[in-house]
Amino acid sequence: RIAIADGDGTAAVFETMSEDLAGWLGDAAIGKVLHDAKGPLLAARAMGVDIAGLVGDTALEAYLLLPGQRSFPLADLSARFLHRDLVEPSASDQLTMDGLEDTAGQELADSAAAVLALHTELTTQLGPVGRALLDEMELPLEHVLVTMERAGIAVDLQRLHGLQDAFDAQIAEVTAEAHTLAGREFNLGSPKQLQEILFAERGLPKTKRIKTGYTTDAEALSTLYAKTQDPLLECLLIWRDKSKLRQTVAGLIPLADADRRIHTTYSQTIAATGRLSSTDPNIPVRTAEGRQIRAAFVVGEGYESLLTADYSQIEMRLMAHLSQDDGLIEAFRSGEDLHNTVASKVFGVPVDEVDAEQRRRIKAMSYGLAYGLSAYGLSQQLGIGTDEAAGMMEDYFTRFGGIRDYLHEVVERARVDGYTQTLWGRRRYLPDLNSDNRQRREMAERMALNAPVQGSAADLVKVAMLEVNRSLHDAGLRTRMLLQVHDELVLEVGPGEQAEATAVVIEAMTGVKELRVPLEVSVGVGPDWDSAAH
Repeated sequence: RIAIADGDGTAAVFETMSEDLAGWLGDAAIGKVLHDAKGPLLAARAMGVDIAGLVGDTALEAYLLLPGQRSFPLADLSARFLHRDLVEPSASDQLTMDGLEDTAGQELADSAAAVLALHTELTTQLGPVGRALLDEMELPLEHVLVTMERAGIAVDLQRLHGLQDAFDAQIAEVTAEAHTLAGREFNLGSPKQLQEILFAERGLPKTKRIKTGYTTDAEALSTLYAKTQDPLLECLLIWRDKSKLRQTVAGLIPLADADRRIHTTYSQTIAATGRLSSTDPNIPVRTAEGRQIRAAFVVGEGYESLLTADYSQIEMRLMAHLSQDDGLIEAFRSGEDLHNTVASKVFGVPVDEVDAEQRRRIKAMSYGLAYGLSAYGLSQQLGIGTDEAAGMMEDYFTRFGGIRDYLHEVVERARVDGYTQTLWGRRRYLPDLNSDNRQRREMAERMALNAPVQGSAADLVKVAMLEVNRSLHDAGLRTRMLLQVHDELVLEVGPGEQAEATAVVIEAMTGVKELRVPLEVSVGVGPDWDSAAH
């Protein structure tokens, strides 16, 4: 059912998709406003209809105003911004937008009218910067995501089944070993039984106290294993890792459609920083097993290969741009390995004498700063004392004072303004910066440190997706985007298009924004997602 309302409150409800209605929906000259438009766009596309002329999406508009909120039901927004109670229709796959005549299906018609009124109110509150984000980034991206979700990505089901069997065997093996070490059978997934065996029977040092005793979460067990090297703890950690991987594989298999393609679902309104979030697939990459799962995502029939592309060290490049730190800018422009160059300055050694541990520490430090990392957090990450971590941070800021000054200024400015913003003007509101509660205030301060860099990276990737999509279309290529995961784009390359598609993607992504340091893009090509890694 489709409800349409126009500006004077006249509404109509359509039970079926007629030729006239399809023509109206596809007329780009008629502006249309929807609520949470991706669902209706997908539903219409499934009926062979492309909705054109989209000028507003009240869910996206509310998200830009309230980025910390996790969901945006139409009834809630109507009550909040219009002071109008609304009973949302229960049926799914309904489209609501501005438009026609007569009234039928009162609840659905009321919803359509509310969408139009809400659009007027929300866009007024957004102002010119928020409206530009909506018009130039979020709304166009919605159409790109619909195309990506419909395309999906091909999977090798035989390989996935093989991985599931392999993980089952590994889980059974490590479970038997754990039972032998404990001297009896027990449920490796039961916190209560783990507490009894680890702390009572094996006498291991107690972890953090919780309501039900002592925590047995992954972080606690990893820390405990680092201290004690107890073989049972090693078994438990392996069991958890394998179980998680097995669960991932088992979850992917039923998602494949008749064409053996999996269709990811994207959301633009979940992450406060502006990042896209996705479900199915959610693929681990850090371990060899995680890479095995990626290898099961393959090029589909009628295409030549998969191409992956992402920005090199994007957070640090944005930090260099935002902080205007001469040392960091010089490190990027030198052409040397960034972390080696920064380590040489911090530790006072020649670049070619920086060792692997020094590079590891500086890399953790540099990226940590983009996430509001504290001395304690750095100490945990590197396995060093808090004082040593604090000293390392002090040495870092001595060499890169522009970063220290920028981070301080970001927090203080946000304390006055009440928000941070990205290079594109996306705001993140942080009222707790002035809270009397120390914990809430410090959490807000970490968010203030994090938001401009992370949010700008998110915006950069979104604009890159739009540019890549447009450039591929303008070049007349069949190559298409399939996935966006973190800062990586995964594309399916049309026959004979590899060289041209690679050049088009790199040019589109490097030209998105002019920064004080150059944007660099890494690409890889292969028959599956893992072999296309770079």
